[in-house]
Parts: sequence; structure tokens; C-alpha cells
Amino acid sequence: MSPPSISDTAPGKPAGVTIARLLPYLWPRNDPKLKLRVTVVALLLLAAKLVTVAVPWVYSRIIDTLSHPAGIATVPVLLIVGYGLVRLVASAFNELRDAVFAPVRYRVARDAALRSFMHMHDLSLRFHLDRRTGGVTRAIERGTEGVETLLRMGLVILPTLLEAILVIGLIWKVFDWRYAALVLGAVIGYVVFTFSFTSWRIGIRRRMNDINSEATGKALDSLLNYETVKYFGNEAHEAKRYGDAQTRYARAAVHTQYSLSALNFGQVVIISLALTLVMLLAGHDVAAGHLTVGQFVLINTYLLQLYAPLNFLGSIYSSIRTSLVDLEHMLGLLDEAVEVADPAHPLPLAAHLKDAPPVVLAFQDVHFGYRKDREILHGVSFSVPPGGLIAIVGPTGAGKSTVSRLLFRFYDTWSGKVMIDGHDVREYRQADLREAIGVVPQDTVLFNDTIGYNIAYGRLGATQEEIEQAAKLARIHDFILSLPEGYKTRVGERGLKLSGGEKQRVAIARTILKDPRLLILDEATSALDTHTEREIQAALRAVSAERTTVVIAHRLSTIVEADEILVLGDGLVKERGRHADLIARGGLYAAMWAAQDAGQDAAPGSGMEASAPALG
Repeated sequence: MSPPSISDTAPGKPAGVTIARLLPYLWPRNDPKLKLRVTVVALLLLAAKLVTVAVPWVYSRIIDTLSHPAGIATVPVLLIVGYGLVRLVASAFNELRDAVFAPVRYRVARDAALRSFMHMHDLSLRFHLDRRTGGVTRAIERGTEGVETLLRMGLVILPTLLEAILVIGLIWKVFDWRYAALVLGAVIGYVVFTFSFTSWRIGIRRRMNDINSEATGKALDSLLNYETVKYFGNEAHEAKRYGDAQTRYARAAVHTQYSLSALNFGQVVIISLALTLVMLLAGHDVAAGHLTVGQFVLINTYLLQLYAPLNFLGSIYSSIRTSLVDLEHMLGLLDEAVEVADPAHPLPLAAHLKDAPPVVLAFQDVHFGYRKDREILHGVSFSVPPGGLIAIVGPTGAGKSTVSRLLFRFYDTWSGKVMIDGHDVREYRQADLREAIGVVPQDTVLFNDTIGYNIAYGRLGATQEEIEQAAKLARIHDFILSLPEGYKTRVGERGLKLSGGEKQRVAIARTILKDPRLLILDEATSALDTHTEREIQAALRAVSAERTTVVIAHRLSTIVEADEILVLGDGLVKERGRHADLIARGGLYAAMWAAQDAGQDAAPGSGMEASAPALG
């Protein structure tokens, strides 16, 4: 069985499909409170527009009253007060609508982002190795902003569309079809021109954004590699690369501004032409006695009232287009198939040593590869009894780390079985399986938080006493206490404020705190000096004595006491046995031992054992 292929998400779905996928978040079946909020928003939106459309009508009545000879002597106080109240009520409805809808916007954006984030953790390691982590996080971040923008823009587009329908209907009723046709033609012409011109501008804007991303990427890459830049004295080269990108960005930004000015002027031309034609028609009808002065003001006010929100149509359309693309990218992540899935009816698996004895581990004729055209393991078989210790050695590319990845079920085997407690690991929930396994990796990466948090990550909720006990076993407690902030000391991004040995001891403490039934040591002491290594090796022996342990070794001196040593080569078990037996056999393991021993003897007493030639 070969692995499935992973393809990039390719945006290009119709906008309606993307928006339809957002609707379940906006109208969830099991959240009546959210549904109620959406309903209230819809009612407030309708009420606000009905009142808004009434504002010009009240204003026109005031004009007609004041234009009448009798109106000069009697000021229409009630109409004027009513005009002020209508404007106030319209504004109140709009603001209340935005306030009620705000929690909906951010809730929907949060739910969509959270679901995408959780799905990323459900995907296999293959997906994350094939993708740039920054690209995935940016897709979720931009998708979240896209959701919020779409909903916010929706509160502009829908009311404007509703207002246009109401206004055109009223104009037809109060005036006649000629006025309605002029207003409708102006709105359609405005929308078509804006959408067409904005679609052309999007290409210019996209080029500007691409250049900006390039400049930002170069700056970030240069700063992340600060030491390398200094080593080679290439500050001027980095400044030139960044400056060139910024120059191209400035040119693109200027072109974007030119196109925006052209768009704005074209919109003004359409509205001005429509206003002129309508006012000429209305002026003729006033002169003929068919319309009052108030009605002349009314038609003019309606057009200006429609023009205000339409003035932002270009930017709104551009934002919606961009948001749809960003949302499609994020939702596309949800379309990624889960390669490693939990069984429908999982078997129970005890995770901690206090709940069950050490696991029984076995590989049965396991075949596996990361690519379908290159198999890594060619029928690997071995077994480890409860509490046993097996070591896996071999040259780079032999498949040592692949064994641990299959144990964790980061991948599934092509054929054969990985067995724990007599059952295929595919019969357990992944969460249960991984809780039962503890690993101390060779390359330890820590969270940008405190030392205490990084140790406690092994078992969230552990007490301070338990954290300190694990640190003592890992021989790092005294070092932590010597720091000004102790366990509250922040370790920096990826733990860069700590040395390699200190990071590895934190990783060991974290795994000790986890108290797993199966322990994987991936050259857990490779970054330590000889003295500290001997101390921690003793601690690890004490910890692993009660657990089933798999040691992936580069330095052979660390695994001489293993119950069994597997020598992997070309994806096959070339040799197996105890240290003394393998040395006596004089095969591949004996040659590796002699090569390492010679490397250590080259500098006797120098404490350079940690620099022995790596074998994997």
C-alpha cells in the first residue's frame, strides 16, 4: 500500500460555494442564542432602512410647508422635531444592529479558525513536512480576517441593496417611471463600472502585495539569519536586496493610487450625470406645476443618500474578493484528507505506568516509505518484552527515526503491523496511544514560555513539587534555581536562550513527568558533556528500568547494556543481539564500534566523547 498524494489547495471555487460553507457557522443548529442574535440583526437592519428612507420624505414635507405662503408665518415645529427624531431613530437602529452583530462576527470567525486549527493537528506529519508552517498559519490568520470582513461588509451591502430597492419603488410610486428608470440606470451603471474597474485594479493591487510580501520575507530571513549575515559581512548586500524590493513596492503603490483616483473620478461622473438629468426632469415638472419644491428636494436627496454608501462600493468589492480568496484558502485546509484516522470502535489503552505494566512492543514484517517510489523499511520485525530495553543503531538513512514515527502513528505502515499489548496500534485512539509513549528527541524544541511551563507540558496540571522532582531526576533543578527567576525564567523562541544540553535536560524532565509506559530515547544525551551525560544516563536507567524502552542510538557507548541491539542498514535488520555477542561476531556493529572507539581515542582525556562520529 503506497501513501496518498498531498496536493496544494487551489482556490478557484465559485463565490457562492465558499459563502455557503460559511453559513453553518452563522446559523448553527445547536446554538439558539446565536440564531436569535442573527434574527434580531435582520429585523434591526430592515427597521433602520425603513426609517432611513422616511428621512428625506419628512424633509420634503418641511420644505413644502415653508414654501407655502401660510408656512412662512407658521413654522412646522412638529415636522422639524419629527425630522430630528427620525434621523436619531435611524442612527440608533444602525448602531444597535452593529452592536448586536459584533459578537456574531467574531464568534463565527473564531469558530471557523478553531476548526481549521484543530484539523491541522488531525493531519499526518506528512502534510506538515510538505507545507511551510508559516504558510498554514497565515492561511488560518487571513481566513479568520476574511470571515470577519465578509460579515462586516455584508452589513453594508445588504442594507444598501435593500435601500436601493425601497427608494426606486418609492420614486416610481411618488413620481413616475421616468424617474425610477433614471435612478435604476444610474445605480446599475455605477455598479457595473465599479465592479469592472475594481476587477482590473485587483491585479495591480495583487502585484503590490506580492512585492510587499517579498520585501517582508527578505527582511525576516535576513534578521533570522543575523549571525550568518555578520559572519560574512554582508550587511550592505542584505540592505540592497531589501531596498530594491521596497523600490518596486513604491512603484506598484503609485500605480495603485493612480488607478484609485481614476475609479473615484469615474464614479463621480456617473452620479453627477444622473443627478443632472434627474434635476433637469424634476425642474421641468416643478415649472409645469406637476411637482412641488419639496418633491424636487426629495428626489435629489434620495439620489445623494444612495450615493453615500455606493461611494465605497469599489473598496467593499475589493475587500470581499480578497476575503473570499482568503476564506477559500482556510476552508481548503479543512478539505485536506486525514491520512491517519482513529478507528470507529477503538480499544482502551492505559497510558501511565501507575495504571498498567510496561507495554509489550512488536514490529511484524513492517514495510513503509515516505514516498510511494521509495520504500524505507523492508520487512522489519522485532519484539520487546514488558520492561525490556532495545537499542536501534545504524548509518544515516537506515530507518531508525522511522521506527519511532510509526510507533507514534505519525504514519501508518504500508504492510505489516506495529503491535502494542498484542494489538495493532491502528486499533487504538491516537490520543491514547501517544499518551502512553514518552519521547526524548535528539533535537529538542521548547515553547517560548517559562522553563516550568515547558517541563509541565509533559503532564498539564502537575503540581510544582512534581515538576521539581522531575527536574531533579533530569539533573537540571539546581541550574534552574541558580537563575534569577527560577522556574519562571523564559527560554526564548524554540528555547534559544538555553544551551543544547540544558534544553535536552528540560526534555528529559518533561518526559519523566509524563510517566509513560513506553519510553523512546532518540540519542537523548547527544548534546551533553561527558560528566553530565554520565549523571543523566544513570537517571535514565532508573527511569527506564520500569518501562519498555526503545533507544535510537548514534553513540554506541550509551547502549552497551541493552537487552537487544538492532543494527539497521538499507531498511533491513542486518544484525541483532547483545553488545558482547555483536562485538564477538565481528560484523557491521563491531566495525561501527571500532570506528567510534578510534575517534574517541584520538583525543584521550579531552572530554570530547560527545563529538564522536554520528552514525545516524
